[in-house]
Amino acid sequence: MTYLSALDTTQQYTGKVKKTQRLTPANAEEIREIVFEVDQPEFNVKVDQSFGVLVKHKSEFGNIHHHRLYSVADLPTTENGKKLITMLVKRCTYVDDFSGEQYEGVGSNYLCDRRVGDEITITGPFELPFKIPEDKNSNLILIGMGTGIAPFRAFVKHIYSDVKEWKGKIRLFYGAKSGLELLYLNDKDGDLTNYYDEATFEAFHALSPRPDWEDPISLGAALEARGEEIFEMLSHSNTYIYIAGYEKVKENLNKAFMTIMGSKEKWETRKAELVAGKKWAEVIY
Repeated sequence: MTYLSALDTTQQYTGKVKKTQRLTPANAEEIREIVFEVDQPEFNVKVDQSFGVLVKHKSEFGNIHHHRLYSVADLPTTENGKKLITMLVKRCTYVDDFSGEQYEGVGSNYLCDRRVGDEITITGPFELPFKIPEDKNSNLILIGMGTGIAPFRAFVKHIYSDVKEWKGKIRLFYGAKSGLELLYLNDKDGDLTNYYDEATFEAFHALSPRPDWEDPISLGAALEARGEEIFEMLSHSNTYIYIAGYEKVKENLNKAFMTIMGSKEKWETRKAELVAGKKWAEVIY
């Protein structure tokens, strides 16, 4: 998952691409899983952190580099003394609001074009707003869209592989434009389905009703379908809500939580409590 960054980039490392694999089929938007290695031991990124990718790129504002942050998409490992990091990248284009011209996203296209053996410049690590609670009885409501699945995939794997004996409920809601873009929850790469046997974990997915029309992903409906359970989880003080994904779905998510809580006022009060208690965090792009 990627998002904008204005953080310090003076500390830099060299990553070498070890693997790059397209996860989506040719008739869907391109999303790639890229694994790179860093042999500088001082670079030690964790599952609840992010890292930057620095690309040489001159802009009209005088900048000579383009910087983007990415979430860790899997458990970092070490092989032959080198740190291996996994990231998800969606090849992006955007339309200029004034000229109407279409442009390629700088960072995403650069990374999607890398091949095994290519070197990339890494920065960080940087803190994410998402933290795994110390209390193993905590409940987690994780809501990810598109490549926003990245930090939560790492979270789930870390909790059940490393933390262990998690007592609280973990509910993952994952939205994609179409079934072709569902990552880690399908027949081909059902990585997260390995945790369906865990008594505390359940995952649900939502798709856009008309992906060719750019309709919003139906995450709100998926939440409301589990409304009774979410309402019960929100009655506890140790419940956290983390969101990673697109700006355009925030309104639908807000409406869903209003419905679940019974009114706009009740949801605004509960959300304020979550925010004040540092139990609500979002990365929206």
